[in-house]
Amino acid sequence: MASAAAPTTAVPTVVPPLEQLRRLAVELRLLLPGLRVGEARETTKEFNPETFWRKLNEAAVNVAREATTLTEVFSRVPLPSPQETKRFCEQVHAAIKTITAVYYSLPKDQGITLRKLVRNATLDIVDGMAQLVDVLFITPGQSPDNSDLISYNSVWTACQQVPRIPKDNKAAALSMLTKSVDLVKDAHEEMEQAVEECDPYCGLLNDTEDNSDSQGDEEDDRLGCPNNRDLYWSEEDQELIIPCLALVRASKACLKKIRISVAENGKKDQVAQLDDIVDISDEISPSVDDLALSIYPPMCHLTVRINSAKLVSVLKKALEIAKASHVTPQPEDSWIPLLINAVDHCMNRIKELTQNELELMHSGSNRVLFTPRQAGKRTEKEQR
Repeated sequence: MASAAAPTTAVPTVVPPLEQLRRLAVELRLLLPGLRVGEARETTKEFNPETFWRKLNEAAVNVAREATTLTEVFSRVPLPSPQETKRFCEQVHAAIKTITAVYYSLPKDQGITLRKLVRNATLDIVDGMAQLVDVLFITPGQSPDNSDLISYNSVWTACQQVPRIPKDNKAAALSMLTKSVDLVKDAHEEMEQAVEECDPYCGLLNDTEDNSDSQGDEEDDRLGCPNNRDLYWSEEDQELIIPCLALVRASKACLKKIRISVAENGKKDQVAQLDDIVDISDEISPSVDDLALSIYPPMCHLTVRINSAKLVSVLKKALEIAKASHVTPQPEDSWIPLLINAVDHCMNRIKELTQNELELMHSGSNRVLFTPRQAGKRTEKEQR
């Protein structure tokens, strides 16, 4: 009688160390879409700010530690064994899952602006770790003096930023408003510098060499390359730039006054109003950028008019939201009407200077277009 066959035991598959790194990078990147949506997870526990920030800081420290360990063991030979690699990868994945779980525990009622800052910090950490793992997978066993050290530094820097995150929605709002003020200030300074130098492109394009050969100019025109008319402002352009600069200055003044009002009168528990102020204020800098870009030659006056009107609309909405909120305890406060008047004055001047082009556009659009056959019939009637 034949003896029964002994049961075969499954031999566990040994995954090579580098393949484990590749899979880890993929797993980390799969976390990013969910983080960008950033929905808070429902919980019955009462939110404790002190506990949240302590856990977030501890999680960031742990991620930095795991990034250091991973960089050290995969930047020398021999590489870790598959079993050791598995342990390292599991520790990295656990550290990343921990910090994302802490972020998800931050409820919306603490403020959307605050959650955005925590979300962005968490995204930087997860993305930085994924990049580090990618680099270690591509260039294993190399000294951490090149790209893997740079990637490690990006993770470490992102973790270092966590303790610097504002701890409440008012502080977060002030941080965002300060950033918006700085962006508009930079745009205004760039515009002023270009106007003062009368060189919109600050010498990036050298006309002297281009103009040395008239035949070359003609060829450039045929090819659509910029010529002098495209590189410099006409007198009409320069006249239009003046109220545009004034409008950008008014934008900077609006943001500064709103920021001061939030600093002096903002209340931490009025999270929704603070979020509304930040949301509309965030639209000012991109609108300023659109206007600033449209003043560069060749300037289209109608585009300048449209972008100015968009900026004015955003500014007025921001001032109205600030006026209706708790940060302006006296709605009749003089600074809001003064800024609205300043914005209106700039826009009215821009309308005056672009009115001719607007009328030309309207008159052109109102012309009756005839087909060749219709034009022939019309000529016959006129001859009769």
